[in-house]
Amino acid sequence: KREYPLLVRLATALTGRREVAEEIVQDSMVAVLARWKRICRYDKPGAYARRVVLNAATSYQRRRRAERRALERHGAIAATGVLSQDTTDFWRAVRRLPERQAHAITLYYVEDLSTARIATLLGIAEGTVRASLHTARASLARTFAIADEELTP
Repeated sequence: KREYPLLVRLATALTGRREVAEEIVQDSMVAVLARWKRICRYDKPGAYARRVVLNAATSYQRRRRAERRALERHGAIAATGVLSQDTTDFWRAVRRLPERQAHAITLYYVEDLSTARIATLLGIAEGTVRASLHTARASLARTFAIADEELTP
């Protein structure tokens, strides 16, 4: 229950749409509940729920990209017509990053997690998280033509 708003915020950052994020989180919570007897024994069941939401948001983004490509191929829409108007330029750019970089940036800035916690959550080395953050920040800095240091807290 207390994880819900945090998970919605995370999914919103990754999808750019609050209504979609709420649906993803609700579906994810159902999946977590179905495995609760096992998950409740984990040290941090909330981390498991966060991972389920990350995976679901990533799947949603993949489906959207595939749908957009298919519609563009058939001339049904312009390339820019698919993106939600209520998303900020920054989060739109984050969603264009490779998956690991987008997850690292989102968990770092939205969830305010340390690189160690992100590494544990994503099942990768902490150095990989730091490298992903560095690469993502550099890419975002180029996208917005700003100094990389401005993105670093």
